[in-house]
Amino acid sequence: MSITPADGVLSQTVASLRGAGCVFAEDEAQLLLDAASMPGELDVLVRRRVAGEPLEVILGWAEFCGLRVEVDAGVFVPRQRTRFLVDLAVQLARPGSVVVDLCCGSGAIGAAIAARVDGIELSCADVDANAVSCARRNADSGAHVYEGDLYDALPDSLRGRVDVLVVNAPYVPTDEIAMMPPEAREYEPRHALDGGADGVEMHRRVAAEAARWLAPGGSLLIETSEEQSPLTAQAMADHGLVPRVLSNEEMYCTVVVGVSP
Repeated sequence: MSITPADGVLSQTVASLRGAGCVFAEDEAQLLLDAASMPGELDVLVRRRVAGEPLEVILGWAEFCGLRVEVDAGVFVPRQRTRFLVDLAVQLARPGSVVVDLCCGSGAIGAAIAARVDGIELSCADVDANAVSCARRNADSGAHVYEGDLYDALPDSLRGRVDVLVVNAPYVPTDEIAMMPPEAREYEPRHALDGGADGVEMHRRVAAEAARWLAPGGSLLIETSEEQSPLTAQAMADHGLVPRVLSNEEMYCTVVVGVSP
């Protein structure tokens, strides 16, 4: 139950958040008010946000593709631009399709696909135990969630059967981590951000084994940046996939789709 804001409480909260550099201070203030059950709790929530803690972690959830996705401390927060990756996956998936959300984090991508395509066989996997715990709560009741490093997490029964393999692996170059907003670099796990020297290290690892897991005609979709997309596409081509680069300027997102012959 949220508190009923007294005169000036909302405006004071907005001012505090705006002073801390929150771009959407009005929206965030209302969410914090809704989350607080008493004035004292609101003060604590505002202090946490002003200190730089991600809003989604403070609330315990993130809005993503119309879903309320649970997000625990230390788990990668789903970005709104990743809706484009979901849109592309939904275009490819059909009822009965085998879909894998690799490097799943909170499981937001897999959950969003399952919410829009009935009857898929969904598996999610991540190397981080905290992320796996989150994904198990967010995934559809029929989904399977595994813990492990990339394909090592998946059961052999999925080899050669995956129709849609979606991956939002880290793609920030190591030297650029320091330039990320504090709420990312200080509160999200390094392994969920660091993509290696050129940001494409994990993409190469994913592409190297993808053909063994994809069904004939299956697709690998990797979110990347416009600048890095040629490298991501080359990694797919080097391992037998036919890549194409797709971008959405409105969402500021680029995805490389590699098709198994």
